[in-house]
Amino acid sequence: MNKKVLIAAAVIFIFFALYNMLINGFILADAYMSTASLWRPDFERLMWVYHVINLVSAFFFVFVFSKGYEGKGMMEGVRYGIYMGIWIGIGFAYGTYAMIAIPYWMAATWFWTTILQYVIAGMIVVAIFGRVPMVTTIAPSGRP
Repeated sequence: MNKKVLIAAAVIFIFFALYNMLINGFILADAYMSTASLWRPDFERLMWVYHVINLVSAFFFVFVFSKGYEGKGMMEGVRYGIYMGIWIGIGFAYGTYAMIAIPYWMAATWFWTTILQYVIAGMIVVAIFGRVPMVTTIAPSGRP
């Protein structure tokens, strides 16, 4: 296992935890209170599940990135973050919206903040991985 993958996964795990705390604990706190009847009454006892989800998500986010990493700069991380954010956000936000009677704006907020989360994560991973040096080959001139 590449050392950069493990370092980046640890950093992304911490970022995911802090970002989710900001979004869910502050920005959407009133929304959760207004829809309290929809959620598990014992959800706080199960918060450890979210830490496991963040850990696994962080590792696989970085691991998959490392397999296709080309070292082309920050836009590579932004692009990857957009792709992953849409993929993860659509199922999470709108899947929950289809199953639970949450307000549409809550699902939309989850969707867009998930995309933002993964774009920032992609940028962090690129910063950790750094640029890959360009390798050039010099063609022989054909002269003796």
